[in-house]
Amino acid sequence: MRLIFAGTPQVAADTLERLLRDGGHVVAGVLTRPDAPVGRHRTPQLSPVAALAEANGLPLLKSATAKSPEVERWVRGIGADIAAVVAYGGLIPEPLLGALEHGWVNVHYSLLPRWRGAAPVQHAVMAGDQTTGVSVFELVAELDAGPVYQRVEVPVGQLSAGELLAALVPIGARALLETLDGIAAGTAVPTPQTDAGVSLAPKLTPASARIDWSRPAVEIERQIRGCNPAPMAWTLVNGERFRVLAAAVAGGYSQLGAAGEDGFPGEDAGQGLAPAAAFIGAGQVLVGTGAGRLSLKVVQPAGKRPMPAADWARGLREPPVIDNG
Repeated sequence: MRLIFAGTPQVAADTLERLLRDGGHVVAGVLTRPDAPVGRHRTPQLSPVAALAEANGLPLLKSATAKSPEVERWVRGIGADIAAVVAYGGLIPEPLLGALEHGWVNVHYSLLPRWRGAAPVQHAVMAGDQTTGVSVFELVAELDAGPVYQRVEVPVGQLSAGELLAALVPIGARALLETLDGIAAGTAVPTPQTDAGVSLAPKLTPASARIDWSRPAVEIERQIRGCNPAPMAWTLVNGERFRVLAAAVAGGYSQLGAAGEDGFPGEDAGQGLAPAAAFIGAGQVLVGTGAGRLSLKVVQPAGKRPMPAADWARGLREPPVIDNG
């Protein structure tokens, strides 16, 4: 079949590359978002999908929205049978959904109907889901509600959102190819989604990434993994933004020790830490939470690069003050 590919970030470029390498279907054109300003000087930069399309000489249209008359003319005039969407970054309007013989199929990184929306992987990690996966489904007017051609389930484990997404991308590319082959052969039959189990996964914001130390340690640890690599979980330390890139729920100490001469708690400190209170010693950094303690592993102080939490702690001259918002 001849297809339109709509996508923008690297995960979409990886999927497009797989389609091109497979060669079973012709990519008639590529739809992506416009060049975005990057870096200190805000220099416009091609999206990963645009860069790959240009490198392969594919017809390319850049548009911030698929609702423009220009996009509709382009879609109707390019001679495609179907469109495949992977993280384009905008909704496909209803008039376009019926413009192609076989409609539009979307690769979504969750087990629909769970986690409909822009950030399904992040929300699966933050919610503590044991499994997630990939769904290839037919686009309809309602958000992520179309019938599903294929689902592939995978375990979440202790992966960050970035690590989990990296694992899901090749699975999604393979599922998309199998779906396209099935549609071309007339054997693919999608299954309608049920109303049971619907949950939403809106885009994460810096506000939603701020750590509330009154929550249980297990929930904060999942938040840290779910916000990595973006927008990154953060707190305020000595009044400055302080990112936490990796952490673990701590075990061990049974009592709260007395402070040493340097003002830091003694080596037995830990179990009685109040929310946002820090213990630094014995090669570790512990922070109290609403239930249990969190061991910080990788942090990024304001204006510095990521570093092991123990290295950051060794450079402190006085105990840190962590704000609980």
